[in-house]
Amino acid sequence: MILQMGWRNIWRNKRRTAVILTAVIIGVWSMIFLGALMRGFSDRMRQNGIATLTGHLQVHRAGFRNDPVIENRITSPAAVLDALEILPEGARWTPRIRVNAVAGNARHSAGITLVGIDPGREAAVSFIGDAVRQGRYLQQEDPLGIVVGEAFVRKFETRLGNKLVLMSQDANGEIASRAFRIVGIFDAELESTEKQFGFVHIAASRKMLGVGDDICEVAVLLPSHRQVEAAAESLRQRLPEDTYTVETWKDLLPIVRETLEIYDVFIFIWFLAVFIAMGFGLVNTILMAVFERIREFGLMRSLGMLPRLVVVEVLAESFFLLVLGMAAGNLIGLLSVWALSVNGIDLSAFSAGMEFAGMSRIIFPVLVARDIFTANATVFLMGLAVSLYPAVKAARINPVEAMARP
Repeated sequence: MILQMGWRNIWRNKRRTAVILTAVIIGVWSMIFLGALMRGFSDRMRQNGIATLTGHLQVHRAGFRNDPVIENRITSPAAVLDALEILPEGARWTPRIRVNAVAGNARHSAGITLVGIDPGREAAVSFIGDAVRQGRYLQQEDPLGIVVGEAFVRKFETRLGNKLVLMSQDANGEIASRAFRIVGIFDAELESTEKQFGFVHIAASRKMLGVGDDICEVAVLLPSHRQVEAAAESLRQRLPEDTYTVETWKDLLPIVRETLEIYDVFIFIWFLAVFIAMGFGLVNTILMAVFERIREFGLMRSLGMLPRLVVVEVLAESFFLLVLGMAAGNLIGLLSVWALSVNGIDLSAFSAGMEFAGMSRIIFPVLVARDIFTANATVFLMGLAVSLYPAVKAARINPVEAMARP
């Protein structure tokens, strides 16, 4: 009977009910939708960082990260490749030569990161396998081909088929140079990536630098990001700590890691701010409803209704309002996310600032079950909690005084 009374009471004043429902709907919708947008920002940052030659794990010779010169290369790659056998099933890896170089043609010259890759393995680990938009990707036997970015091509005023001379320090400390022909042009999420990297076959880079079968790094892509820490620890146990370093993407991309942690704090603060705004409206409206119904509560008390049942009756009204508002808010929130899931939000107008932060120009919202549960639990539990004050206020009404009111 208490629940039936609560359901009927919320429709006695439809305008007041509509105000409360609107507040709850907007609160839940904003928590879900804006939370999904924040997750979309952070997820794209993480994906871009991992795909842009980082992977989930990397293995280097000790000291290479602090001083990435060819002298700090891995001179015994067989030991590293043998250690990779302990990786989880489905893990993919690729060896690389990676050094700083100078690229030049008849018009321009600039610094570039020369990356020697195994075309087949690299395509399964990083973005480059699917990023070539003009020309072709590197072939398994491609001694003179190079793939560069669209921004690089514009900067150097060159095109497919033109030659590009690369210079870098070789294994003997001498300046080595070699001419490559542009066979492909790639398009990346970030323009800085297009300007920074030039990809050649690993055999061509080894021959140019005179390093034999040596490599500079091994990048690993795991089936799930949840396996990163365990896989890294397993590799560290198999490789001598004083010779090799095994680092996760969180170690290699500290800015992205810190940004993701900040976003988690932002989401929590946003949930708290939305609830506080909604909570004030909820408690104020319910308290106003209690004061309007003082004679009613006084009559119920005089007929023998216990104070705790009065509390339950007011909380039942809040319960129905919260459930209805949450259902509508979840539906609208999910529809809003779905509407943007195909084309995303195009932020090309802010591409310079987005790129500086390592973000994509197009953001897709990402729903996380934990965020949906947290938003609904926060609204429901704390909504009932703030409703306790007007409920207790109603239970403490003196029946005689209440009946004497005009």
